[in-house]
Amino acid sequence: MEDVSPGGESIKRILPPGQYNVFTTSRLMDPVTIRIAIIGVGIIGPRHMQSVLACDGASLAAMVGPGDSARVTSELHGVPSYHTVEELLQSPTALDAAIVCTPNSTHVSISKLLLAAGVHVLVEKPIALDIESGEDLVTATKQAVDDGGIGRPIAVSGLWMLYKPAAYYEGLGAWRAASEGGVILINMVHEIDTLRYMLGPIVRVHAEQTAVQRQHEAEEGAAVILKFASGVVGTFMVCDAAPSPHSFEAGTGENPIVPRSGKDFCRIFGSDGVVSMGDMTITRHRSTDEKSWSNDLETMSIEAKDCVPFDEQIAHFVRVIKGEEKPRCTAEDGLGAVKAVEAIKQAMRTGKAVDIGTSQPKL
Repeated sequence: MEDVSPGGESIKRILPPGQYNVFTTSRLMDPVTIRIAIIGVGIIGPRHMQSVLACDGASLAAMVGPGDSARVTSELHGVPSYHTVEELLQSPTALDAAIVCTPNSTHVSISKLLLAAGVHVLVEKPIALDIESGEDLVTATKQAVDDGGIGRPIAVSGLWMLYKPAAYYEGLGAWRAASEGGVILINMVHEIDTLRYMLGPIVRVHAEQTAVQRQHEAEEGAAVILKFASGVVGTFMVCDAAPSPHSFEAGTGENPIVPRSGKDFCRIFGSDGVVSMGDMTITRHRSTDEKSWSNDLETMSIEAKDCVPFDEQIAHFVRVIKGEEKPRCTAEDGLGAVKAVEAIKQAMRTGKAVDIGTSQPKL
């Protein structure tokens, strides 16, 4: 994405680990309450709205969406509604920040409009459709890896398997069945971001598409092979047409519309043991025992704070805008996730492994 400077000011682009990207201007304020607009009222927009309403440091400023969808929601909470971002920006509504929850293909254009107007932006992943244009659980797992609890990381195995109903692809969600949708750009991008956060850059991928059940342009799933710059290798199964308790959402309970299963969805294998996300365990030999397949293994629980990641995202967004916290990850990481999912889709089309460049432009 090209750089945009609202009001001639420089932009810091930041990506906290999670399911979104944050763009802030250098014109940081310190209001008592950050006034936030929700752009998009499909499935995820109203969920973000709930977290804004629940955040002590934020207030809901407006809802933006086509037809009557935004109006109905905004009337319930006593805030104005608008059909377009342009209409919002031309209105007298006082605004500090916005959360972009629109179809993937609109993320870049809408974010540019908001940034040019000096509005701080939190945008759902993917940051773009291409390169040009549960945090606490992740942190706890990464800590277990970084602390050497499993020795040197060797391999990773992940699952994201859920079944999306027909209604998910209907009405305002019709875009999800097109090429800009699909499980790789909508869901796998989050898994890639988590894997990169824990294990570093991905340098090569190969992928085979799953059997087609729906007659959509968008893919339904893939078996993915990953190689990291560190030498770690991995596999990942992703599919949105297979009922299963194994996914980030089900394992962590981070999205209230997906029942929590507490089942594992990602395992990192090391020279001394294995750490499992979802059920949050670490398994290894007792310190008094020799490492051997003939000796018993011991499984222990990993402590992780019980929270709602959507609420944590909004709270962190507010603190970053106020200058109270630094972002946890850089925009280069966000671009790295986009590069990886683009490579996965290329591998699915060509049937060949795809190398990924690890150099990143400074944003």
